[in-house]
Amino acid sequence: MTTEVLQTETETRSDTDGMTRQYISFTIGAETYAVKITMVREIKGWIPTTSLPNAPDYMRGVINLRGVIVPVFDMRTRFGRGRTEPGKTHVVIIVTLEERTIGILVDAVSDILTIAAEDILAVPDQDANPEYAFMEGLVSVNEKMIAIVKPRMLFDMNKIPDMDLAGNASDENTGDMARAAVA
Repeated sequence: MTTEVLQTETETRSDTDGMTRQYISFTIGAETYAVKITMVREIKGWIPTTSLPNAPDYMRGVINLRGVIVPVFDMRTRFGRGRTEPGKTHVVIIVTLEERTIGILVDAVSDILTIAAEDILAVPDQDANPEYAFMEGLVSVNEKMIAIVKPRMLFDMNKIPDMDLAGNASDENTGDMARAAVA
């Protein structure tokens, strides 16, 4: 099942004249994270991926999404929390990063959140701890802390195959492997 997310104007003025933004929240285990809704193309139920050789451990493989070869990344593995054993409730959030389409495997999508800019808290020790570079900030929603994620900081975009609409990759060898893997 696929849920299309309509990308509408997501930055609005709040009643206090501050900027608000919309985010999609998702879970990995007991933790909740969020990404900007403007990055999300769609949310798709889990389907098996096809592995690619020499891929990073957090790259589950690729899927064919309406003719586009999309690499899928396991967020649990990327966050150092083991490998996801996907089931019926797991979803892949399809996002656009630097004009590339990727999928991120998460346990579940939770909510669409509207967050005022002034409610986003700084990440403690972010300058001293480079492993927090992927976090834009923290926000408290219903007494639960949510980490706002910057996906472009989680992945080395130079190592992600650049697939075009025909399923061809800019890197000839990777493209051949990806096309063969999903054929």
